[in-house]
Amino acid sequence: MNYSPEQIDWLRLCRTETVGPITFYRLLAKFGTAAEALKALPHIIKNKSISICSEAAAHKELDGLSALNGRMIFAGDAEYPVALSALEDAPPVLSVLGDVAALHRAAVALVGSRNASLNGRKLAHKMAADLGRAGYVVVSGLARGIDTAAHQGAIEFGTVAVVAGGVDVVYPKENSDLYQQIIHAPCGAVISECALGTQPIAQHFPKRNRIVSGLCEGVVVVEANLRSGSLITARLAGEQGRDVMAVPGFPLDPRAEGTNSLLREGAHLVRHAADVVETVASFLKSHSPPARQPMLELREENLSEFDLLSLEDLGDDQPQNPQARKGELLVDTDHLRTLILPELSSMPVEIDELIRMLGLPSAHAHGTFLELELEGLITRLPGNRICLKSFH
Repeated sequence: MNYSPEQIDWLRLCRTETVGPITFYRLLAKFGTAAEALKALPHIIKNKSISICSEAAAHKELDGLSALNGRMIFAGDAEYPVALSALEDAPPVLSVLGDVAALHRAAVALVGSRNASLNGRKLAHKMAADLGRAGYVVVSGLARGIDTAAHQGAIEFGTVAVVAGGVDVVYPKENSDLYQQIIHAPCGAVISECALGTQPIAQHFPKRNRIVSGLCEGVVVVEANLRSGSLITARLAGEQGRDVMAVPGFPLDPRAEGTNSLLREGAHLVRHAADVVETVASFLKSHSPPARQPMLELREENLSEFDLLSLEDLGDDQPQNPQARKGELLVDTDHLRTLILPELSSMPVEIDELIRMLGLPSAHAHGTFLELELEGLITRLPGNRICLKSFH
C-alpha cells in the first residue's frame, strides 16, 4: 500500500519521543500539518533535546507492516473506527492485521481476570458466542483467562484483539495459535497503536484498555479482583460514556470482588448475552455517531477560544521575548516550572484548577505544560488533566 507524504509525517510525529495523542492533536491544530509541527518541535523544548522519528524509520515500519499483510489507518480516514474517533486521546494511527471491516461493526468488550475460574471462562465463551450470533463483534485484550475465552467464543462471528505491544508481538506466547486464528478469521483483527516490535510493558496496558472500551458501545466485566486491570477498562468506559456491565459473583470469591464492587457503584448487572444486548440497544438508540474530521481539517480555526489560548505559546513563530500579551506581566517560564512541578503527583489534577490555585498566566502556563510533557516529566490525560509521568 502506498502512503502519502502527509501520512508519513503523521506517523513520524506520532512516533516522536514523548508526543502523546492529546499533544499530537494540539500540535497538529496549531501548526496545520504534521510536517510543520515536526519543524517546530526542537524550538519548543529548551531544557533537553528531543528524538524525532526519522522518515526512514517511518518507512521501515510501514514496510514491515505491509510484509505482514497489515496496514496502518489514520485518525480521520474513512477506515478509522467511528466510535474510537470520538475520544479526546484517540490513537492518531492504528496498525491492523486482519479484517479492517471488523472495526466498523457494533461491538461489545468482554474482559476479566487472567486467573479466571472454569465457570468464568465458560460464561465468557458462551456470552461471546451469543453476542456474535446477535450481530456484535466481541473486543478484548488477548490476555489469559476471560479475554482468551471471549475471543475463542466469538471467533466464528467476529472478534478484535487489542494488544499492548506491537501488532506483531504475541503476548502471552501461549496465545500464538489464537492470534493467528483471529487474524485469518472472516471478521477478525488484531490492532495496536504501538510501533512494530514494541514489547508490552506495564504502562502500555492502561493505554491499550482505553482502545478496548473506546471501540465498543459497552464493556462487560466477567470476573475481576479489586486490583484487576479490567477495572481500569471499566473506569475508562464510564469516562468515555460507554455502558459498564458486570456479572455478579459469590461474595467470598476474590475474583468476584471487582465485579461486585462495580455493581455497587452502579454498573448494569448482566447474567447472559440477552441482558447485554438489551443494555447496549438502549445505548445505541440514544447516541448518534460522531462526525468524522478529516486529517486536513484539523486547523486552528476549528478550535475553541479556550484551545486557542492553550496553544498560544506552542510555536517558534512567537516572539522570543516572553512579554505577556494582553497586558500580562513579563513571565519567567523557569519560575513557572518551579511553581508547577511541586504541586504534581501520581494523582491527576485539572489544569484549570492548577492555574487558578497558583495564579498563573494561562497562555504561558500551557506553554510550560507542553515543555514538561515533551521533556517526559508529565503526562497529559483526557479531561484536561495532568500528572507526573514517573508515577503514571
